[in-house]
Amino acid sequence: MIDIKKKLSDEIATLEHELRSELPKEILRARELGDLSENAEYHAAKERQGYVNARIGQLKMRLQVMSMVDLTKIPHDRIGLGSEVVVFDTKKEEEITYKLVTSEEADVNKGLISTSSPIGKGLLNKQVGDEVKIVIPGGTKEFEILRVKTIHELAELS
Repeated sequence: MIDIKKKLSDEIATLEHELRSELPKEILRARELGDLSENAEYHAAKERQGYVNARIGQLKMRLQVMSMVDLTKIPHDRIGLGSEVVVFDTKKEEEITYKLVTSEEADVNKGLISTSSPIGKGLLNKQVGDEVKIVIPGGTKEFEILRVKTIHELAELS
C-alpha cells in the first residue's frame, strides 16, 4: 500500500511540474504565433492543461481515500484488502491464487484483483471452507476457499 501511495504522489508531482512550468511556456509560445482562434498549438496546450488539472484532482482524491484506510479494521480471520487467497474453481477444477489489492495495483494476469472487482467483492469477508458463487461479466464463477493469508499475516512474514 505504501508503494501505491508513493506512485500516486510521484505522478502528482510530475503533473504539477508540467502544469506550473511546461504548459505555461507552451501556451505563451503558442500565443506568440498570433491568431488564437486558428492556433492548433494553443488549443492543444489548453486542452492538455485541462486534462492535467483534472487528473491531479483525481489522484489527490484517490490518495486521500487511501490515507483513510485503517489497517486495524481489516479482519485478521477473513479475506480483506491485501489478503492472498487460494481458491478451487469448481467448474475448471483448478486452484487459483489471488491477491486482493487496490484498483491502482490490479493486474489480473498476475493474480492481483481489485477489491472493487466482481471477484474481489465476492471474496471479501469470506474464510477458509466457504463456497462462493460470483457473477462476472462472462457468467458465474464458483469457488471453494482453500487457504487465506491476511495482510496481517503477510506483514509478519516480510
